[in-house]
Amino acid sequence: MLSPASAAVVRATLPAVGGALDEITTRFYSTMFSERPELLDGLFNRGNQANGEQRRALAGSIAAFATALLADPDARPDELLNRIAHKHAALGVTEDQYTIVHKYLFRAIAEVLGDAVTPDVAAAWDEVYWLMAGALIAREARLYQDAGIDPRHPWRQWTVVERREETPDVVSFLLRPADGAPVPPARAGQYVSVRVELPDGIHQLRQYSLSSAPGGRTRRITVKRVASVAETPEGEVSNHLHRTVREGDELTLSAPFGDVVLDDTDSPLLLVSAGIGCTPMVGMLEHLADTCVSRPVRVLHADRTPADHALRADTRRLVDGLLNARAEFWYEQGADGEPGAHAGLMDLDGLDLPADADVYLCGSLPFMRAVRTQLLKAGFPARRICYEVFGPDLWLAHAEG
Repeated sequence: MLSPASAAVVRATLPAVGGALDEITTRFYSTMFSERPELLDGLFNRGNQANGEQRRALAGSIAAFATALLADPDARPDELLNRIAHKHAALGVTEDQYTIVHKYLFRAIAEVLGDAVTPDVAAAWDEVYWLMAGALIAREARLYQDAGIDPRHPWRQWTVVERREETPDVVSFLLRPADGAPVPPARAGQYVSVRVELPDGIHQLRQYSLSSAPGGRTRRITVKRVASVAETPEGEVSNHLHRTVREGDELTLSAPFGDVVLDDTDSPLLLVSAGIGCTPMVGMLEHLADTCVSRPVRVLHADRTPADHALRADTRRLVDGLLNARAEFWYEQGADGEPGAHAGLMDLDGLDLPADADVYLCGSLPFMRAVRTQLLKAGFPARRICYEVFGPDLWLAHAEG
């Protein structure tokens, strides 16, 4: 609970702090990595640092949490906290690292805002930070406990039993535990972190959705090669996996985490994706097929061309095998050669969609915003629309409805 005195100070200073958060987080990361370079080895993603996504997500999360506390001092923005906690658990974040972040974050606040950071202001924002950190530490501890994971040793070796080229830019890896022990439990829609050592000796992590059913003795991840665009560097982990990993090699994976999971209900299901966002949807479809669920399912997917549509054959096979499922695809080019496909961008206008469906979205942020707007306009309640984001969650962190 945020104290009344701190709430008054945070309310008065939120515009100034919020307006400077980008500069604050820029300085925070720069100073922290300069003095603690080991944190870039296996915890923070260099690509997200280079393109600014991690910085913007951190700034947005702090502002969103403070704003929520001011609206109701007893409340906790559960969606924000759950999303962050699952991401942290997949990275092996430990309680002591919150103290490190606190040190460098508050040094950056003092340096950027200068004399405006009075003792009262520092104390009030310190309270906000530890309320957020304390809530995350507690949630992450429960996640580790439920998964049977020691956060100091969160990694496990998996053997690549098959490598399958899905498209020129997408490859799937079928994996099984290298030690022969049982596969850890998972839920359809979750992801794992993959930890790789790059040529310069630095370890980097990236999350990939499970593109197969959560049961069974193997797991599958499907990886899109992230190319360099303009000044944005190529994806280090995805390109490393594409270039170097073959059948018989080993990968280092975390336990499965993620809060956007398929609920076991009888309500209609609407799976909407674009590009590589199809991966958790195919995992959900496989789970439905394995459990012989008869709930109505609509699969909607958008891609550049049919040749770029990863797991297309798997999607059609799974949909055809379900009792009450249909799939529709949209292609920006080449739709004429795909039976039943729509040309252009995804347009839900005129589709007969069940208004009581549970909706799952996965794709780029512009795609998900556009589709969510269409769904809300069509009368779908916002509470029934779930989404998954690859990388830092810039949508939720900035509290965009």
